[in-house]
Amino acid sequence: MTRTVDWAESALSDLLDQITFIAADDPNAADRVAQAIRATGAALGDFATGHPGRVSGTYEKSVRGLPYMIAYAIGSDGKKIQILRVIHTARDWPVGGWPQ
Repeated sequence: MTRTVDWAESALSDLLDQITFIAADDPNAADRVAQAIRATGAALGDFATGHPGRVSGTYEKSVRGLPYMIAYAIGSDGKKIQILRVIHTARDWPVGGWPQ
C-alpha cells in the first residue's frame, strides 16, 4: 500500500535551515543532502521502516549515510505519513520533546 507523504511546515523549515547552513560552505553538498533527505521521506510512503520515536506517537527514520533523522507520524487511518521534523543527529534531545 502506498501512502500519501506530507511535509509539515516544521519539517520544511528544518530542511531549509540544514541546507542553507551546508550551502554556505558547499552548495553541491547541500544539494546532495537535500536530495537524500527528500528521497528518504518519499520512500516512507511505500514502506515506513522507522522505529518508535522519542516523542510519543512518532517514528524516526535515519537518512542513510548522513547524520540526519526524519521524525514522522502515521495517520490514524494508516493511509498518510506526516513528516514532522528533520533533525541532525548531533542535536541534544529533551526527554519527550523536540530539539530546539
